[in-house]
Amino acid sequence: MEVFEKLLSPGSVELASTIVLYSFVIAVGILLGKIKFGGVSLGVTFVLFVGIILGQFGYTADANVIKFIREFGLILFIFAIGLQVGPAFFSSFKEGGIRLNMLAVLGVVLNVAIVLAIYYITDDASMEELVGVMSGAVTNTPGLAAAQQTVGNAEAVDTMARGYAAAYPLGVVGIILAMLIIKWAFRIKVSDEIAAINKEREESQLKPYITSFEVKNERLEGMTLLKLHDVITCNFVVSRQMDMNGNIVIPTSQTQIHNGDKLLIVMSAQDLPKFAAVLGDEIEMDWEAVTPSEVVSRRILITKSEYNGVALGTLRLHNGYRLNATRVNRAGVDLLASPGLRLQMGDRLTVVGQLADIERLATKLGNSMKRLNQPNLVTIFVGILFGILLGSIDVGMGMKLGLAGGPLVVAILLSRFGYKFKLVTYTSSSASMMLRELGICLFLASVGIAAGDGFVQKVFNETGMWWVIWGFMITIIPLIIVGSIARGVYKINFLTIMGLMSGGCTDPPALAYANNSTGNDAPAVAYSTVYPLTMFLRVVAAQGLVLAFCS
Repeated sequence: MEVFEKLLSPGSVELASTIVLYSFVIAVGILLGKIKFGGVSLGVTFVLFVGIILGQFGYTADANVIKFIREFGLILFIFAIGLQVGPAFFSSFKEGGIRLNMLAVLGVVLNVAIVLAIYYITDDASMEELVGVMSGAVTNTPGLAAAQQTVGNAEAVDTMARGYAAAYPLGVVGIILAMLIIKWAFRIKVSDEIAAINKEREESQLKPYITSFEVKNERLEGMTLLKLHDVITCNFVVSRQMDMNGNIVIPTSQTQIHNGDKLLIVMSAQDLPKFAAVLGDEIEMDWEAVTPSEVVSRRILITKSEYNGVALGTLRLHNGYRLNATRVNRAGVDLLASPGLRLQMGDRLTVVGQLADIERLATKLGNSMKRLNQPNLVTIFVGILFGILLGSIDVGMGMKLGLAGGPLVVAILLSRFGYKFKLVTYTSSSASMMLRELGICLFLASVGIAAGDGFVQKVFNETGMWWVIWGFMITIIPLIIVGSIARGVYKINFLTIMGLMSGGCTDPPALAYANNSTGNDAPAVAYSTVYPLTMFLRVVAAQGLVLAFCS
């Protein structure tokens, strides 16, 4: 009995008590997060509030332990997000990333403008407490840390921390509330936004279109398929060919085509008019019914790390295996099997040919689902290592990306270019989800436990209540303005706006809510697009205000 009292008593900082405390906070927070209020669930964000409640009742842990768990949890969450959205990050930046970043910058400017307005309008608000309130309102711990390091005064440091703790809870709620306000104001249906995102991605990824043609062009008589690629300048694969006598072959680049031949072609739907103009009529044909039994179509799973990042054309499928590759399925999306497409672990390569040849290729490429179930921990911890090193570098004027920004940037780069360094970045969806959820729960529990100590006394007084009010204004006013411009002027998809709001406030809980409520990674892509620049500006803004107004 004495053992249990020691483990469960408030104020104990023993290791076992700390583990019990974190386990209880996270478990209860997750359970409460499943409850919906007005059709809305806050998800794992409830972990933060459970931590605050227990912290208020004296349950705490060693300050260094809390800091370590908080930062490590945030690193895990951010790194997993970076690996997930890295490839889409670069394409999204080309398509609309500059606009998103400019909107995020506008949000930062508005935050600072409101802080300055409060400072000049009120008589008793110090810049130290306002900088703390601003950091809590936009849930930006690195900005708070940078401001505390800049001010150097112990009393000012404590004031900033109290302002941060007072503003943080409503900061998280305010971001989610701003999302709901934009959704209500513009009469947005999330299902329609998801459908629009999926349609846009299908079009941008040139989803393969499979059809048949009968050659009716005398100018093509005797032309090789290699030469046909010069005539029809787009990516396509001729999977099978039937001559006038009904003989079916698996064509190579040197196979000749003749008038009356029937071709099974894998292409992009948008290129259909080009083929109709050159080849002739599109026809309907059941190739499975007429194809000899020895010719089959199979999918091969890429599971050997040595083929991660290898161009499809270098496999020499025609010459070495007498096979045709028609398409590649990556994360549920079909891609054209063009020679320049670089393979990744987990890709499913569709090939056509004789079964024996397919089995030879499958042995070479791995084709083992068991291999994909093994986590690539080396890549994760190498990425975290270099991410922390990058985050510790002074990028100018004493500013740093920090323990969150550095790993995010490295994760994005590894997901796109990791194959160049022989690093496998493939992570199954379940493993990625586990890493993200574990990280965000550890982070939220740490923030809640740390902020909960004396929370009521700090907040529920005249000064504390003003901190809460000011923080809520700093949070929600810029978000509503930026969200209205994004939707009303630029017609940006709501899922992207959710990611913009979360990334603009560098707020993992809001991103977790956006991901859980939509079941789509579009918010995470937008979050990662604006996060690096926003993180830097948040740190600069906090330090700049301290340097300018705190002597």
